[in-house]
Amino acid sequence: MVLPRAARTQRRTRIQEEKEEQILEAALDVFATHGFRGSTIDQIADVAGMSKPNLLYYFRTKEAMHRALIDRVLDSWLDPLREFDAEGNPVSEICSYIRRKLEMARDFPRESRLFANEILQGAPHIEDELKGPLKALVDEKAEVIRAWAKAGKIAKCDPYHLIFAIWSTTQHYADFDVQVRDVLGEERSGEGRFEDAARFLEQLFVKGLEIKNGSD
Repeated sequence: MVLPRAARTQRRTRIQEEKEEQILEAALDVFATHGFRGSTIDQIADVAGMSKPNLLYYFRTKEAMHRALIDRVLDSWLDPLREFDAEGNPVSEICSYIRRKLEMARDFPRESRLFANEILQGAPHIEDELKGPLKALVDEKAEVIRAWAKAGKIAKCDPYHLIFAIWSTTQHYADFDVQVRDVLGEERSGEGRFEDAARFLEQLFVKGLEIKNGSD
């Protein structure tokens, strides 16, 4: 994890911690809107309401701010998958995972767009994490899904594409929020749209994973 400059040079005070959070909050706004390449330190300083030299005391580069945010996002974004319990009921575990992912799309849309922008640009800053810790976690949970299918608890499926499908359908509500709200219209675009989405996606995935009569 990349630490702010102040954290590396001395023990941080409460004021320094607050400044770092102020900078990262502004950086999240800018990166989520413009992507890494389209963002500048001047933009971030302006949104943070501080001078560029003051900002650079805490984070020397744009890359350092971006990396600090990406590290946070990766850690929190994977929590719902880490909680996927091999000993739990498969349908309950999958439904809970769908709901947790939708809750994150609702509560952390900027973080979702930050991550999506990084992936769309070829993951230049996080490819090692994708090939390492992320892949290891997905491999582990794929084995859980395979075990459920082998035990006859769910239909056979490709566990990787199941996980990808849950990611894409839930994160859509953050990454394409404007489109979702515009198409749903005023009457259906309130906070209830997430509950509507949860019920639909639960039905979609659970129905698809049901054991059919005569299936092996």
